[in-house]
Amino acid sequence: MKKIMFIVFLAAVAQLRAQKQYVLKGDVSKVKETVTKVYLSYYFNGTSTQDSAVVVNGKYELKGTLVEPTLANLRASYKVDTANKTKRIMSYKKDVTPIYLENSMITVNSADSFANATIKGSKAHIEYKKLNDFIKPISDKTEALSAAYNELYKKKDEAGMKKLDEDYEKLDAEMKAKQKEFVLANLNSPIVMYAFSNFAGYSINADEVEPLFLKLPAIVRSTVKGKEMADKIDIAKKTGIGREAMNFTQNDTAGIPVSLSSFRGKYVLVDFWASWCGPCRQENPNVVAAFNKYNTKGFAVLGVSLDQPTGKQRWLDAIHKDNLTWTQVSDLKYWKNDVAVMYGVQAIPQNYLIDPQGKIIGKDLRGEALNSKLAELFK
Repeated sequence: MKKIMFIVFLAAVAQLRAQKQYVLKGDVSKVKETVTKVYLSYYFNGTSTQDSAVVVNGKYELKGTLVEPTLANLRASYKVDTANKTKRIMSYKKDVTPIYLENSMITVNSADSFANATIKGSKAHIEYKKLNDFIKPISDKTEALSAAYNELYKKKDEAGMKKLDEDYEKLDAEMKAKQKEFVLANLNSPIVMYAFSNFAGYSINADEVEPLFLKLPAIVRSTVKGKEMADKIDIAKKTGIGREAMNFTQNDTAGIPVSLSSFRGKYVLVDFWASWCGPCRQENPNVVAAFNKYNTKGFAVLGVSLDQPTGKQRWLDAIHKDNLTWTQVSDLKYWKNDVAVMYGVQAIPQNYLIDPQGKIIGKDLRGEALNSKLAELFK
């Protein structure tokens, strides 16, 4: 009988491999609160995938097919406590479980809280945990710094926040070094492109990133994520310091086409932002101050908004409220804004400072960094 059961098991595993499918089986019976539903979400190759499963007798199951290992999130939904009228606020630490999926049999057994889970069956997740353990000392410092920053923000302590910005930069440099160290020591890891992407960051320095990328095995560089990174590096080369800024044309708020080339002869800051972007709105007063100080001396700003297709009025309202008196353009395509795609924009706010001859002479200049650069240019 045992032999027959073993043969059935092997057949099931073989079928799973042939289908290239993941089967995720979860157990939440030990969680203190009653979990009624589990949601799965991940983003891959430009597409967001959402799935869900109803919990029955403390168990749930999710199935799907992946092209390659992918980082996902599992989120719990709980039985409504009718006796407690206070709305429950979701906690990332208690209610969300990051999981590195791959096409295999995966088990997720939650303990006292949904996020306190033991995950087995995914080699990629084992590597993901190894990476998190490796960078934990820096992650802990960053988390503590974020908490301190939030407190200073509530008190509107500008000087304190500025000091912490410097500490952030130091920790960011330490984190990049650790990610690079992990990549070099784990070139064949199923999550090496994840670690590499963290090292590369949102604003890629091609001179720094490409040499490490070329050390990755060819099979890694030929994956979907590898090809995506190759494209990002190629764009980063085109938008590096000293390169001629790629020309573009997009409509302004009145629907009139505006070209970057029309700003030749001036120093122009191409500023990527959006009305829905909190950090962008916080940075806007700095850009306003710089514009008011230097616009009569040959400095211009060209705002490129990543607002959504239905967000034109919010875009216009934000321009008025933040007193952005310079030229603004957008195609209202959100993250697929044609100019943002051309320039490889992955996070905002982001900007490029271009000289009168059309060469890029600065990027990601915010706050005091922008003011210092302009003071240097307009002595």
